Amino acid sequence: MSQTRTETDTFGPIEVAADKYWGAQAQRSLGNFKIGWEKQPMSVVRGLGIVKRACAEANMSLGNLDERIGNAIVEAAQEVIDGKLNDHFPLVVWQTGSGTQSNMNSNEVISNRAIEILGGTMGTKDPVHPNDHVNMSQSSNDTYPTAMHIACAERIVHGLIPALKHLHAALVAKRKAFDHIIKIGRTHTQDATPLTLGQEFSGYAAQVASAIERIELTLPGLLQLAQGGTAVGTGLNAPIGFAEKVAENVASITGLPFITAPNKFESLAAHDAMVFSHGAINAAGAALFKIANDIRLLGS
Repeated sequence: MSQTRTETDTFGPIEVAADKYWGAQAQRSLGNFKIGWEKQPMSVVRGLGIVKRACAEANMSLGNLDERIGNAIVEAAQEVIDGKLNDHFPLVVWQTGSGTQSNMNSNEVISNRAIEILGGTMGTKDPVHPNDHVNMSQSSNDTYPTAMHIACAERIVHGLIPALKHLHAALVAKRKAFDHIIKIGRTHTQDATPLTLGQEFSGYAAQVASAIERIELTLPGLLQLAQGGTAVGTGLNAPIGFAEKVAENVASITGLPFITAPNKFESLAAHDAMVFSHGAINAAGAALFKIANDIRLLGS
């Protein structure tokens, strides 16, 4: 029989596997949301780690968080950022709309890991409390949208755009290589007028270049962070200057120019920036589908 430890929340005690860092809230979510197989993306888990580290650093700099506790939170959060604690984030995406369970999952994991770093006993919430310390000056309502924006921006900047630029360079190279090849153009799958294969590939290269440009146009919205708006956008229970310091810290951690959102009511209540970005990515996908089908027909 596997060993467990007792974790507690306002509902009372609950048993959690002794070798896992999550606590009562995450354990209850596992029981309450037995839906689907889709786990939280690791990019969002990393985003939550970045948020928790940035918030701890901001709270320490503002004099609201004891440095011994704060530094342990930063160390534990960095382990989340580095992917060392991925196995301790078991929740599926199907949960409450604000991402409360995943926010608490990150609070509990970082709290228990920080307790361990400081030589305490996991599950005691002493000396690092998941709510009072790890979640200080935060709400799920601003934390989760912030983590989502960080995840989206990082994946686009470090993954999608470099991949599209690599494809664009390859298409440009093919355009040059195929410049001397004359072929019959096709419209409605019928022979049309002549053109070079290089000209045909120049169209593909231009499509990919336009896709990159459109996606990059969406980044300024993604780089605006909701953190500091707390529960409803008013910033209640967050100190003055907290939102700006968190954005500055996130920018330092990620190397991306994140800023605090100018209107927290919009950034909490809507996901328009992500919808806009998704639209540009969808357009890029449609362009790539069209290019692939053209090449498939060309080779048939």
